Amino acid sequence: MDPQKTVFSGIQPTAAPHIGNYLGALKNYVELSKIYRCVYSVVDLHSITVRQDPEGLRRRVRELYALLLACGPEPRNTVLYVQSHVPAHAELCWILNNFTMFGELSRMTQFKDKSAKHADNINAGLFTYPVLQAADIVLYGADIVPIGEDQKQHLELARDIAIRFNGVYGEILTVPEPLIPKLGGRIMSLADPSHKMDKSDPNPAGVLSMLDDRDAIIKKCKRAVTDSGAEVRYDPVEKPGVSNLMTIYGLCVGKDMQAVEKEFAGQGYGAFKTAVGEAADSVLSPIRAKAAEYIQTPAHLDKLMAEEAGRAEAIAEPVLRRVRDAIGFLPRK
Repeated sequence: MDPQKTVFSGIQPTAAPHIGNYLGALKNYVELSKIYRCVYSVVDLHSITVRQDPEGLRRRVRELYALLLACGPEPRNTVLYVQSHVPAHAELCWILNNFTMFGELSRMTQFKDKSAKHADNINAGLFTYPVLQAADIVLYGADIVPIGEDQKQHLELARDIAIRFNGVYGEILTVPEPLIPKLGGRIMSLADPSHKMDKSDPNPAGVLSMLDDRDAIIKKCKRAVTDSGAEVRYDPVEKPGVSNLMTIYGLCVGKDMQAVEKEFAGQGYGAFKTAVGEAADSVLSPIRAKAAEYIQTPAHLDKLMAEEAGRAEAIAEPVLRRVRDAIGFLPRK
């Protein structure tokens, strides 16, 4: 592991992150920040491909920023900023649009999925937002991008765009590599374990939000869909609901699936589901409490956002300047 390498990751403020976001990404944010230079962003520009209530968007950005701070990434190695506070993202996105093929974007499976969900608002931003993702990544010279399986296609496109640009102008952009977590990258809905847990799910029973209180977390776990049996056994095909709860529990308490099976042998689902809820709350409650402190001091939060935007710009501007120079734009005086 090279401490000089840069990690980039962004998370949308569409809703409060859930336990899957924490176990699959945010928890790793903290671990990665102990090893690498990390750049983490609340990517609010991405969120407006779907119509947003302005006050709701501002609230969610603050909540998400506070939660990310509360997770506790190593501050010396971490830049944590709001995407729209750094205009270089939008400028580089426009430039990279011209190095992205229409056919590449039309093949993006997430565009097809989101178009089906928002058939009344299939806008150009929805079509081109993988280019903005590419700009987000290369703007900070990211060597490593932690992603879930569902983001592999977008990272491949980012790599292709960077390679294409470099093929024309020389080695200007860093070509990123993916980092896919082995376990916890795909936590499923509690209400429908055939679908990934989604913070924008209209059914709140399927989602353990990081802002849920203890009672809500335990209640949702008790009501989680499992099967007609009573054996706590890891089998994602035959027992997807139980396996999902086992994954959540194992990641929260630091046990593998074999150890979880042994712990709950002969106990049935009632005791197991309660234990999952308690374990999830024990992980989330200190983060929730710390985030509440930040949210209740908005002036301090704004100050932190402004300072971090400045740190982000200090990294991004030299990259953008090299891109502008390579293309032939006149320098800014």
